[in-house]
Amino acid sequence: AFSGRSRKMSTVINFPKGFIRFSGKKTNFAKLKKIKPRTMNKVINKAADNIRILAASMVEKAKSGHPGGAMGGADFINVLYAEFLNFDPDDRTWANRDRFFLDPGHMSPMLYSVLCLTGSYSLEDLQNFRQWGSITPGHPEVDKARGVENTSGPLGQGHTMAVGAAIAERFLVARFGEWMAHKTYAFISDGGIQEEISQGAGRIAGALGLSNLILFYDANNIQLSTKVEEVTAENTAEKYEAWGWNVITIDGNDADQIREALTAAGNEKERPTLIIGKTLMGKGAMGPNGEDFSNKVSTHGQPLSGAGASIEKTIENLGGDPQHPFVIFPEVKEFYQKALEAKRAYARKKKAEQAAWEKANPERAAQYRKFMSGEVPAIDYKAIAHKANIATRAASADVLVALAQQVENMIVSSADLSNSDKTDGFLKGGARPLVKGDFSGAFLQAGVAELTMATICNGIALHGGIFVACGTFFVFSDYMKPAVRLAALMQVPVKYIWSHDAFRVGEDGPTHQPIEQEAQIRLLEKVRNHAGDMSLLALRPADAAETSVAWKMAMENTQSPTALILSRQNINDLPGKDRYEEALQACKGAYIVTKNGAHPDIILLASGSEVSTLVDAAQLLLERKNITSQIVSVISEGLFREQPREYQEQILPQAALKYGLTAGLSVTLEGLVGQQGKIHGVNHFGYSAPAKVLDEKFGFTGEQVYQEICELLKK
Repeated sequence: AFSGRSRKMSTVINFPKGFIRFSGKKTNFAKLKKIKPRTMNKVINKAADNIRILAASMVEKAKSGHPGGAMGGADFINVLYAEFLNFDPDDRTWANRDRFFLDPGHMSPMLYSVLCLTGSYSLEDLQNFRQWGSITPGHPEVDKARGVENTSGPLGQGHTMAVGAAIAERFLVARFGEWMAHKTYAFISDGGIQEEISQGAGRIAGALGLSNLILFYDANNIQLSTKVEEVTAENTAEKYEAWGWNVITIDGNDADQIREALTAAGNEKERPTLIIGKTLMGKGAMGPNGEDFSNKVSTHGQPLSGAGASIEKTIENLGGDPQHPFVIFPEVKEFYQKALEAKRAYARKKKAEQAAWEKANPERAAQYRKFMSGEVPAIDYKAIAHKANIATRAASADVLVALAQQVENMIVSSADLSNSDKTDGFLKGGARPLVKGDFSGAFLQAGVAELTMATICNGIALHGGIFVACGTFFVFSDYMKPAVRLAALMQVPVKYIWSHDAFRVGEDGPTHQPIEQEAQIRLLEKVRNHAGDMSLLALRPADAAETSVAWKMAMENTQSPTALILSRQNINDLPGKDRYEEALQACKGAYIVTKNGAHPDIILLASGSEVSTLVDAAQLLLERKNITSQIVSVISEGLFREQPREYQEQILPQAALKYGLTAGLSVTLEGLVGQQGKIHGVNHFGYSAPAKVLDEKFGFTGEQVYQEICELLKK
């Protein structure tokens, strides 16, 4: 029998074999399914023990890692991969495969071990765990061809990405049919449950009724430093039930109960399912004297030998040879070979169904293939009309209207700010909200949950077939940074729409006025991803035309996330005969807006709304002092630095005196202006006052900039 504590009742609930708890009710699953509980689990349990041996041995050999959780979770991952998770062993990127998202990345030994049993990794790969150049890093990094659907490590994000993948699946099924339906599974630990992001993920998944989402909670009651009961007294089951989830509580180390829970979850049609599996940390671990070494905090985050256990006796206890731990037992190998053949047969059947559907629906089939290819839609951005002198958030809304009408595979989300960040342009273009029971819409109302929203968008992007963007105020990008960083690491092309980009938020005061945010986000332009490319593209357009170009750049950037940093206040359009054509030069990161002398006295540079302020100042310089200038709009320093040196020298001559204007920290422009020039920035928190008053107080008027440049030139 298994005992689990119900904190609400302060009593012990017993879960004897053959019983399972569905949403608070103890049910005999044999009667429920009209079958007898399976008693012949010898090979299944042997396979789970094989996973335990491999996981513990990987950590032991690497001399670092987390063996305990992997050993406790082995039974679930084993049953899931052997009997439930549908994929094509010969085509792991098959679009309609089931997906498995690991949340606790520290449990990677468990994932690598079961993927070794399925043929995705070799035993040698497992022995190179956590080593330089290996394909088995300490925390999994997305590698779909080997069965790793997501990068995981920061707790809470993995299962939230699974919510995004489940949304993507429903979105596509609503357009093409149930023939392409598939499940999304996720694995979460006590730490992931405690991370605040789980609140948003649970709420949104429940509200949308994502019945295709099945989440296993590895409730082993052990954390890295404490037992769970020392830090929380919540009733997790009732919390998820309140969000509209189907909750099943089982002995998470019992194969029969795992199987029955997964079967029930697979049959659920209205709600996402949480399977709370009461598991044993370090199951099978033994001490040097043969004593039980399970259920100990010490086995969480270090090799078993470092925790005081005996790796040799543990391997012996689990049926292995301590001298040769990296082995797949013959009966386990045979068992998984049969399981893989069943998966191949399933994949062949589903692909045949798809072929028949495509033959009967050639036009929709072509559309489906276009979606899944990631092909960038052909949009005439020049044709998108803007009113004169508008805020770039308003110009972005104009573009979103066009995208809603022309890009059928796009989802846009906002954190309860769609009418302010102007993502409601997507709604005005005809998109409808995604709601429970109807995923024919394309707008996700995320509520006040910026981190959750951004992470869900990562999951949508990882699933594939959909362009995705999300919006909020720029100052609240702080909430999103962990998800943005993972997007950059995973190279997923999420678009971030960040409005209210500077102190000109005005009366709302310093809590809502971004100061340091642009400098922070542009740091990711300097960080290289593992492909050697710029890990994020940050774009701060200077007027409506540049905003159209920025969206063009964002949609065409399919290799990394893109940030669109947009103004709240109106901005004067920059001078030019054909602004859109001229603004296309922004695709090189920086370009010359105006130049009123063959050899200008000074180079003026900025991004965003400050460029128009430089235009005002340049006119005064020429009229009053006959000072010539070259104005440069730098929409993205990172992209500019990717250009040939000849182009960089043409736009920002190294020897020329430069003046930079930024509504953020001065450091934002230091690399462009250099030591000899001057930067006018905002190196303090803002204040509550009307935007025009703040412009004057902070020195952001054409007159004030003119005076400062004259002082710099001593004229």
